Amino acid sequence: MATDSSSTPSNDKPRRVRRTRMTGAERRQQLLEIGRTLFAAKGFEGTSVEEIAAKAGVSKPVVYEHFGGKEGLYAVVVDREMRRLLDMVTSSLTAGHPRELCEQAAFALLDYIEEYTDGFRILVRDSPIPQSTGSFASLISDIATQVEDILGREFKSRGFDPKLAPLYAQALVGMVALTGQWWLDVRKPKKAEVAAHLVNLAWHGLDGLEAKPHLIGRRKA
Repeated sequence: MATDSSSTPSNDKPRRVRRTRMTGAERRQQLLEIGRTLFAAKGFEGTSVEEIAAKAGVSKPVVYEHFGGKEGLYAVVVDREMRRLLDMVTSSLTAGHPRELCEQAAFALLDYIEEYTDGFRILVRDSPIPQSTGSFASLISDIATQVEDILGREFKSRGFDPKLAPLYAQALVGMVALTGQWWLDVRKPKKAEVAAHLVNLAWHGLDGLEAKPHLIGRRKA
């Protein structure tokens, strides 16, 4: 009588798949990347430690061990993104001509938005916890300080009051930052065209700058 081979119990034991254990540094980096993605999509309040741990395939205590909780993870994510953006802008300012410097600054911010979209989404939100590197507004102010020196020299060479350079630097950098927030979602026109239009407005506005601007409306104060 033939024996049904399909009913014969198999002696083969299922092989265990060995998982490569992450180092502490690798686990920390993994949690940072997962946290950045979730914070960008859901915000600080909408993201939970449970979700972060589940995405990483670890238990909640692992998140607490590395960052002390959600607040600690968020703070590190924000600080890293702020430093990255500031470094990209300041390292881009290498040209000698003021107009090209404006182009480089505009491209640096747009490059960051394009390459690190999640990071920018996090930065432009109001942070619910204090940051060692400050807020997005303070970051924009830091970038404006880099532009301030350039404008100061340009103002002096044209006979304008260099003490007004900080005001114009804040205005120019703020214009680029706000346009970047808008471009973040629409992504039209192309990056180079956006940079060209930003510099067009900024440069030709500066090119035709009045030494003593006046108001034409009735209000004077």
